Amino acid sequence: MFERRLYANIDGKLLSAVVALSLIGLVMIFSTTYDAATEQVGSQFYRQLGALLIGLVALAASLTIDYRTIVNRSLLIYGGLAACLLYTLWFGVEQGGAKRWIGLGVVNFQPSEFARLVVALVLAFIFAKDHRGSRRSSDWLIGIVIVGLPVFLIARQPDLGTAAILLPVCIVIMLFAGLKLRVLAVLSVVAILAAPVVWAYGMEDYQKTRIASFLDPEQDPRGAGYQQIQARITVGSGGLTGRGFLQGTQSQYDFLPVAHNDFIFSVLAEEHGFIGVLFTLGLYLFVVLRSLEAARLSKDRMGQYLVAGVLAGFTFQVIYNVTMSAGLAPVKGLPLPLMSYGGSSVIATLLGFGLILNVRMRRFTN
Repeated sequence: MFERRLYANIDGKLLSAVVALSLIGLVMIFSTTYDAATEQVGSQFYRQLGALLIGLVALAASLTIDYRTIVNRSLLIYGGLAACLLYTLWFGVEQGGAKRWIGLGVVNFQPSEFARLVVALVLAFIFAKDHRGSRRSSDWLIGIVIVGLPVFLIARQPDLGTAAILLPVCIVIMLFAGLKLRVLAVLSVVAILAAPVVWAYGMEDYQKTRIASFLDPEQDPRGAGYQQIQARITVGSGGLTGRGFLQGTQSQYDFLPVAHNDFIFSVLAEEHGFIGVLFTLGLYLFVVLRSLEAARLSKDRMGQYLVAGVLAGFTFQVIYNVTMSAGLAPVKGLPLPLMSYGGSSVIATLLGFGLILNVRMRRFTN
């Protein structure tokens, strides 16, 4: 349990940067949901505020228990996640043709957002308990199976974007655990060779349309390419200093769809310009580097693997969302961590950083 003396070891700089990004996101959600005609802000703002408070409580709660105790219970947590994902497939709330949420009265809970944390916990448990210098093929196979089940269940919702986040979590932890780079290179070649088969038989028509519209959005400017085009316009219109808070024409006049979610970064660029983007990306970079330092300072492999896995999922989301907002990646429903609207996403992300802070502050304990 939590000891008073551990307070001194909490990384205040990392915590401050994480909270700062969350507050920036809250301000941007206020802007994107504000109605100038009624001078009222959308309900999304208040829901995000509530989720942020819950997430901070979850972060604080995660610090009270030694991370090794949490990791050692990871298989039970994994079972709970699998049960939630199965329940979602059968009885989940359906929106936009997808079943991704469990209805909890006035709010919806998205269990897939927590999958990256649970996978990181389980893989840290599996690979850290075995300290052999070389690993057998069965070790890697067990890890792949552990990741494969939630990937399959989440993809069936369907939510390929969230499912894809689990892959960098798996790969990074395996690299930390001793996976050879040449093995990863071979798997990458196999994936490239398999791409035509996946395109022909493994992808839905709407997924193919998204990729085609990314390559040439002008072929359907009012349909599949609309979001891509508007996102580029939004980012480019900000200039150096931006149009100002609540002054972005793309978001205020609803030219950019779901601006409070997938394209929150585009709105940031429009309202606060290159300077605002540079400041925000600097905060993200600081968070990543500071978290890497937590992995370096960890007293054991379990802590290193856990931090590496949590950070891999976070970094992948940031990079993909930013490149998507700039028109450099296909449009996919991946929120920008800590900033995009989504209660489950912000709670899961803050809980993940609670685990990272947990590892760092216990680096001197037995």
